[in-house]
Amino acid sequence: MDIKILYEDKNILAIYKPTGLMVHADGRSEGPFLTDWIAKNYPLIKGVGETSYAQDGKPIDRPGIVHRLDKETSGVLLIAKNPKAHKFLKKQFQNHTIRKVYRLFVHGSISENDGLIDRPIGRSKNDFRRWSAQRGIKDDVNKREAVTDFTVLARKVDGIKMGERFSYVEAMPRTGRTHQIRVHFKAINYPLVGDKLYAPNHPESLGFTRLALHSYSIEFENLDGKKIKIEAPLTDDFKNAEKLFSL
Repeated sequence: MDIKILYEDKNILAIYKPTGLMVHADGRSEGPFLTDWIAKNYPLIKGVGETSYAQDGKPIDRPGIVHRLDKETSGVLLIAKNPKAHKFLKKQFQNHTIRKVYRLFVHGSISENDGLIDRPIGRSKNDFRRWSAQRGIKDDVNKREAVTDFTVLARKVDGIKMGERFSYVEAMPRTGRTHQIRVHFKAINYPLVGDKLYAPNHPESLGFTRLALHSYSIEFENLDGKKIKIEAPLTDDFKNAEKLFSL
């Protein structure tokens, strides 16, 4: 696994997760997983954090994991190296004091330069793999608050594809719901490029053969009380897409 370390102290590790790698097992998918790399390279992290369970009830080990990225999402991810750090980071996520910035490309030209999407998210009643911020939520009682700020970095009209429009966006989720960015931009009719789950009828665009979502930066406080900001360099497909926007 091509895992690069972006930051490390005695309590916290920040790594660069490549696209195509799942963070941990889900009881259905085959590995390898990022947690395999953690177990091999940081065996003392084993047992740190919370165990989740697959649909068949089998436990899923998640050593050091305090948040996750989708399989196709690239970029920076934090890992707790001990129980104290796990509790410390978890509290920051729960209090929404950790600032995360994602880069993404979406279908359509977003008219506002800046905006806020404030739509609760719940499980879709039509597809167990999906979440929704629109009609069609499986159980309204279990909807959870979800808020995403965004800034449009650039817009493009593709003259080759009959004037198809795209926007290049920075998104700053205040909450951390599953698929939040994908679901929120789908809900306002600007689905992410390459999103086969939420935009299956859109063709591959801008050179992407995967979900056009990158965890660009994360800002948090370490256990010494110091503010730390980590940035993950853009992948080649993001760099090539930026060139199409003359960036």
